[in-house]
Amino acid sequence: MNQTIAFIGAGNMARSLIGGLIADDYPPQAILVSDPLDSQRHALQQHFAIQTSHDNQHAAKYADIVVLAVKPQIMQAVATDLAPIIQKQQPLVVSIAAGIRTTTLDRWLGGQTALVRCMPNTPALLQAGATGLYANPQVSAVQRQAAESIMRAVGLTIWVEDETLLDSVTALSGGGPAYFFLVIEALENAGVAMGLERGQARLMALQTAFGAAKMALESDESPAELRAHVTSPGGTTERAIAKLEEGGLEALFNQALAAARERCEELSDLLSKNN
Repeated sequence: MNQTIAFIGAGNMARSLIGGLIADDYPPQAILVSDPLDSQRHALQQHFAIQTSHDNQHAAKYADIVVLAVKPQIMQAVATDLAPIIQKQQPLVVSIAAGIRTTTLDRWLGGQTALVRCMPNTPALLQAGATGLYANPQVSAVQRQAAESIMRAVGLTIWVEDETLLDSVTALSGGGPAYFFLVIEALENAGVAMGLERGQARLMALQTAFGAAKMALESDESPAELRAHVTSPGGTTERAIAKLEEGGLEALFNQALAAARERCEELSDLLSKNN
């Protein structure tokens, strides 16, 4: 029997998760959404034939799983309002709010709550995401499986057993799309500088990025091994790679991700201290 899932918040990520679940044959009648905006609720109801409400407590009251899909800035108010229902019903609570630690969220929800914290990235909006998950000690094995099933609807998932590693996930995959967009942008500009039309250079850079990612995903070989296959001794690619290594590309990425992780920690501390 499918468990009832209540989404608190009807933004883009909630819409993507609902779309992924229904595409995986999850019954629409087992999904509820609450949101204060009539337009958001109406759009989801019309598109997915799910139940909606303007009242968060009403949605959570009937749920086995409550997915908190609201912005971090309003999470305390939302969680505090839901606390009586959460304490009474004891559902699994899944949070996709960036930067809010489970200890902080558990305090707002009244304590001893089964909590899974998730860090998806923006390609989840296209069902091509990468999500890190962490479960607090109150989460059962069955509940872990349920949380994973929800997030798998929008891409691949990994579990971390130390919550601080979600900061590393955020630095790597959370910001990762922007890093790849920057590389694509740089390739496009380099192609234009060498005489290609911008449209041509962009299309070639995009398709090359897509092809390389597809090869890496579908191959049993490591990225280093795949790179070696493309890098013929004395050839053009070898010379290009040498220039990138001379520029300290790997060290630069290490520094960039370390800076992103440090900022994650700062923001989590800020959200915790201010509330």
